[in-house]
Amino acid sequence: MKPVKVGICGLGTVGGGTFNVLKRNAEEIARRAGRGIEVAQIAARRPNPKCETGATPITADIFDVANNPEIDIVIELIGGYTQARELVLKAIENGKHVVTANKALIAVHGNEIFAKAREKGVMVAFEAAVAGGIPVIKAIREGLAANRINWLAGIINGTGNFILTEMREKGRAFEDVLKEAQALGYAEADPTFDVEGIDAAHKLTILASIAFGIPLQFDKAYTEGISKLTSADVNYAEALGYRIKHLGVARRTDSGFELRVHPTLIPADRLIANVNGVMNAVMVNGDAAGSTLYYGAGAGMEATASAVVADVVDVVRALTTDPENHVPHLAFQPDSLSDHPILPIEACESAYYLRIQAKDHPGVLAQVATILSERGINIESIMQKEVEEQDGLVPMILVTHRVVEARVNDAIAALEALEDVVGSVVRIRVEQLN
Repeated sequence: MKPVKVGICGLGTVGGGTFNVLKRNAEEIARRAGRGIEVAQIAARRPNPKCETGATPITADIFDVANNPEIDIVIELIGGYTQARELVLKAIENGKHVVTANKALIAVHGNEIFAKAREKGVMVAFEAAVAGGIPVIKAIREGLAANRINWLAGIINGTGNFILTEMREKGRAFEDVLKEAQALGYAEADPTFDVEGIDAAHKLTILASIAFGIPLQFDKAYTEGISKLTSADVNYAEALGYRIKHLGVARRTDSGFELRVHPTLIPADRLIANVNGVMNAVMVNGDAAGSTLYYGAGAGMEATASAVVADVVDVVRALTTDPENHVPHLAFQPDSLSDHPILPIEACESAYYLRIQAKDHPGVLAQVATILSERGINIESIMQKEVEEQDGLVPMILVTHRVVEARVNDAIAALEALEDVVGSVVRIRVEQLN
């Protein structure tokens, strides 16, 4: 059979890696795909010194690739929302299959893109959009297809994980580690997407849709960053037998689905609690398989390229298959997506770590306990650090049993209203992940 021709849009880190892998492993990839795969055109603003494109035609206009009648598959690696959306929709309109690593594009515009792809009978593959080289989308969509997924939880942003690892292992402050992450290229000059959880929320949105068979709903994901965490919180968590991780959690409940990204205390003996540095991991709990963990490099030139090329191979394999029999984009048939709601964070249930800065006076603990008890919040453990007095206040560390967040919010408001006793309250959610 004649080779399938692909066009790569974007020759940055991932685009360069994709070209290199396709070229270096061409024979092995052809054996797996059943036919050759040829890069027929590249769209790039500037060359990538880490890949030798040789005689491959290069254009500065990404739409040249989308409109090229010889191209069968468009690989979108330019990132962003607007232009990437226009490129993908144009490629689909022209009857081309699409492979993308763009999690923001899929999380925000995926419903529109998949509907257009179904209309035109083409495939849109996006394994590389979540957790780089870890094939977690295929694992959930295909490997766990027999399961009713109960929940999933993931460390799906390497920058945030690197920062928390350095804070725990070396006692460094957040701002100090962030500067190093930027110097190492782990974090952008504007690190907001990474440290405030937006990047992780994009990825969690995609994972939740595939796990539960619900439309993509990024706008309903609760997002909280790590910029307010202190070394003290990291140390207190360690003393209590926990690690703090910036976690994305999606959970099925009787009332709807939880979709949330936030700092989370995890028992230190859990495998996912020991995922350090820039590595990623996703834990999935199904009713038949139980809990499974997927671990590996969440970013990087060839790790992400591995997922991109795997998607290209899947598309090539499916080119001779009836479009009606393709694996659905979001794992479930389009007319079978669930309309169960995404729960607001106030309706979600968790255990909580509370660091209360309070005066070291008799009766303060009793006041705190009363406020919690009146709201049905049970205390699992208490730790006090009298030697760490600051501004006349000492930290009181509490870990609660599971409770609906609305009750905790009400309790925190009541505690902070005790201005003559309590200075501030820091709240971090706790997940056991059994």
